[in-house]
Amino acid sequence: MFSPSIKHLIQQKSGAFLIPATRIAFVQADNPLYHAFLILTKVKYSKIPVLDQDRRVVGLLSLAMITDKMLTTNEISIDPLNELKVSDVMQTDFDKINFVETTLETQLHLLINNAFLPVVDDRGVFQGLLTRREWIKAFNFVVHNFDEYYEVKRLK
Repeated sequence: MFSPSIKHLIQQKSGAFLIPATRIAFVQADNPLYHAFLILTKVKYSKIPVLDQDRRVVGLLSLAMITDKMLTTNEISIDPLNELKVSDVMQTDFDKINFVETTLETQLHLLINNAFLPVVDDRGVFQGLLTRREWIKAFNFVVHNFDEYYEVKRLK
Protein backbone atom coordinates (compact mmCIF):
# COMPACT_ATOMS: atom_id res chain seq x y z
CA MET A 1 0.00 0.00 0.00
CA PHE A 2 1.29 3.46 -0.89
CA SER A 3 1.68 6.03 1.83
CA PRO A 4 -1.07 8.68 1.58
CA SER A 5 1.48 11.41 0.75
CA ILE A 6 3.01 9.45 -2.10
CA LYS A 7 -0.40 8.36 -3.37
CA HIS A 8 -1.50 12.01 -3.42
CA LEU A 9 1.54 13.06 -5.45
CA ILE A 10 1.11 10.20 -7.92
CA GLN A 11 -2.58 11.01 -8.33
CA GLN A 12 -1.60 14.57 -9.24
CA LYS A 13 0.09 13.09 -12.31
CA SER A 14 -2.35 10.26 -12.98
CA GLY A 15 -4.30 12.22 -15.59
CA ALA A 16 -1.18 12.18 -17.74
CA PHE A 17 -0.78 8.40 -17.42
CA LEU A 18 -3.25 7.57 -20.18
CA ILE A 19 -2.23 7.83 -23.80
CA PRO A 20 -5.66 8.24 -25.44
CA ALA A 21 -6.96 5.73 -27.96
CA THR A 22 -7.00 8.44 -30.63
CA ARG A 23 -3.18 8.54 -30.49
CA ILE A 24 -2.64 4.76 -30.54
CA ALA A 25 -2.01 2.65 -33.63
CA PHE A 26 -4.09 -0.52 -33.63
CA VAL A 27 -5.32 -3.23 -35.96
CA GLN A 28 -8.56 -5.15 -36.08
CA ALA A 29 -8.78 -8.88 -35.51
CA ASP A 30 -10.12 -9.51 -39.02
CA ASN A 31 -7.39 -7.48 -40.80
CA PRO A 32 -5.05 -9.42 -43.09
CA LEU A 33 -1.68 -10.04 -41.46
CA TYR A 34 -0.05 -8.16 -44.33
CA HIS A 35 -1.90 -4.99 -43.29
CA ALA A 36 -0.78 -5.44 -39.68
CA PHE A 37 2.81 -5.97 -40.85
CA LEU A 38 2.72 -2.62 -42.67
CA ILE A 39 1.21 -0.84 -39.65
CA LEU A 40 3.75 -2.26 -37.20
CA THR A 41 6.62 -1.48 -39.55
CA LYS A 42 5.53 2.14 -40.02
CA VAL A 43 4.67 3.03 -36.40
CA LYS A 44 7.81 1.41 -35.03
CA TYR A 45 6.06 0.06 -31.92
CA SER A 46 7.01 -3.39 -30.75
CA LYS A 47 3.41 -4.37 -29.96
CA ILE A 48 -0.02 -2.86 -30.60
CA PRO A 49 -3.58 -3.59 -29.47
CA VAL A 50 -6.01 -5.60 -31.56
CA LEU A 51 -9.61 -4.39 -31.49
CA ASP A 52 -12.88 -5.97 -32.57
CA GLN A 53 -15.68 -4.21 -34.48
CA ASP A 54 -17.00 -2.71 -31.22
CA ARG A 55 -13.57 -1.25 -30.30
CA ARG A 56 -13.00 -3.81 -27.54
CA VAL A 57 -9.44 -5.04 -26.98
CA VAL A 58 -9.30 -8.69 -28.00
CA GLY A 59 -5.57 -9.17 -28.35
CA LEU A 60 -2.08 -7.82 -28.77
CA LEU A 61 0.11 -8.16 -31.84
CA SER A 62 3.87 -7.81 -32.24
CA LEU A 63 6.16 -7.75 -35.22
CA ALA A 64 7.82 -10.91 -33.87
CA MET A 65 4.48 -12.76 -34.01
CA ILE A 66 4.15 -11.83 -37.66
CA THR A 67 7.72 -12.57 -38.70
CA ASP A 68 7.48 -15.96 -37.02
CA LYS A 69 4.82 -16.86 -39.60
CA MET A 70 7.08 -15.64 -42.43
CA LEU A 71 10.03 -17.85 -41.53
CA THR A 72 10.39 -21.30 -43.02
CA THR A 73 13.36 -23.62 -42.70
CA ASN A 74 14.79 -22.40 -46.00
CA GLU A 75 13.53 -18.87 -46.60
CA ILE A 76 11.49 -15.88 -45.60
CA SER A 77 8.14 -15.74 -47.34
CA ILE A 78 5.44 -13.08 -47.32
CA ASP A 79 2.83 -15.55 -48.60
CA PRO A 80 1.45 -16.31 -45.12
CA LEU A 81 0.80 -12.60 -44.64
CA ASN A 82 -1.82 -12.69 -47.37
CA GLU A 83 -3.35 -15.95 -46.15
CA LEU A 84 -3.61 -15.29 -42.41
CA LYS A 85 -5.62 -12.78 -40.39
CA VAL A 86 -4.48 -10.92 -37.29
CA SER A 87 -6.74 -13.16 -35.19
CA ASP A 88 -4.73 -16.19 -36.33
CA VAL A 89 -1.53 -15.03 -34.61
CA MET A 90 -2.44 -12.43 -31.96
CA GLN A 91 -1.80 -12.88 -28.25
CA THR A 92 -5.12 -13.41 -26.48
CA ASP A 93 -3.88 -13.83 -22.90
CA PHE A 94 -2.91 -10.35 -21.69
CA ASP A 95 -3.54 -7.90 -18.86
CA LYS A 96 -5.86 -4.93 -19.27
CA ILE A 97 -7.25 -2.49 -16.75
CA ASN A 98 -10.19 -0.24 -15.99
CA PHE A 99 -9.06 2.86 -14.06
CA VAL A 100 -12.21 2.83 -11.94
CA GLU A 101 -11.66 -0.78 -10.83
CA THR A 102 -7.84 -0.84 -10.58
CA THR A 103 -5.75 0.59 -7.76
CA LEU A 104 -2.50 2.44 -8.33
CA GLU A 105 -0.66 -0.44 -6.65
CA THR A 106 -2.21 -2.99 -9.02
CA GLN A 107 -1.31 -0.84 -12.04
CA LEU A 108 2.30 -0.61 -10.90
CA HIS A 109 2.46 -4.34 -10.19
CA LEU A 110 1.13 -5.18 -13.66
CA LEU A 111 3.56 -2.77 -15.32
CA ILE A 112 6.51 -4.69 -13.91
CA ASN A 113 5.88 -7.40 -16.51
CA ASN A 114 4.15 -5.32 -19.19
CA ALA A 115 5.51 -2.34 -21.12
CA PHE A 116 1.94 -1.10 -21.41
CA LEU A 117 -1.58 -1.99 -20.35
CA PRO A 118 -4.67 -1.48 -22.50
CA VAL A 119 -7.22 0.63 -20.62
CA VAL A 120 -10.92 -0.10 -21.10
CA ASP A 121 -14.11 1.48 -19.83
CA ASP A 122 -16.98 -0.26 -18.02
CA ARG A 123 -18.25 -1.71 -21.32
CA GLY A 124 -14.79 -2.98 -22.30
CA VAL A 125 -14.27 -0.30 -24.96
CA PHE A 126 -10.65 0.66 -25.59
CA GLN A 127 -9.75 4.03 -24.03
CA GLY A 128 -5.98 4.07 -24.51
CA LEU A 129 -2.77 2.77 -23.00
CA LEU A 130 -1.13 3.06 -19.62
CA THR A 131 2.60 2.78 -20.20
CA ARG A 132 5.48 1.91 -17.93
CA ARG A 133 7.19 5.03 -19.29
CA GLU A 134 4.40 7.30 -17.99
CA TRP A 135 4.54 5.61 -14.59
CA ILE A 136 8.30 6.14 -14.41
CA LYS A 137 7.75 9.81 -15.24
CA ALA A 138 5.23 10.01 -12.37
CA PHE A 139 7.69 8.33 -10.03
CA ASN A 140 10.31 10.86 -11.11
CA PHE A 141 7.84 13.65 -10.24
CA VAL A 142 7.29 12.15 -6.78
CA VAL A 143 11.00 11.76 -6.10
CA HIS A 144 11.69 15.36 -7.04
CA ASN A 145 8.68 16.90 -5.27
CA PHE A 146 8.15 14.82 -2.16
CA ASP A 147 10.19 17.01 0.22
CA GLU A 148 8.43 20.15 -1.01
CA TYR A 149 5.01 18.52 -0.65
CA TYR A 150 5.86 17.07 2.75
CA GLU A 151 7.13 20.46 4.01
CA VAL A 152 3.92 22.24 2.93
CA LYS A 153 1.81 19.52 4.57
CA ARG A 154 3.86 19.69 7.79
CA LEU A 155 3.43 23.47 8.04
CA LYS A 156 -0.37 23.25 7.81
